Amino acid sequence: MSDVIMVQLSETIRQRRHADGNSSYTRKLLDGGAETCARKFGEEAIETVIAALGPDASALAGEAADVIYHLLVLLEARGLQWSDVEAVLKRRDGVSGLAEKASRPTAK
Repeated sequence: MSDVIMVQLSETIRQRRHADGNSSYTRKLLDGGAETCARKFGEEAIETVIAALGPDASALAGEAADVIYHLLVLLEARGLQWSDVEAVLKRRDGVSGLAEKASRPTAK
């Protein structure tokens, strides 16, 4: 997905925060708060995994689109923007995944 589409979708989600709750699914999700948005994102992530294990590539593409949309809704619910995620990705660019993971603080 191009950066332009991600930015446009993020902006649409941000605008829907102020839409009529009776006509906007995004608004209903956001009104439920971060917990509701996180649960829906998790549900879509599971559906994406299931689709990935199946033979239908178009089903996987559809579920991948759903999971990206719900991730952006979750970010909005937490007050983050797509640019926050881009900044992390840019910092990681060119760094080995193993090295990047090793540089993270360990959880106690």
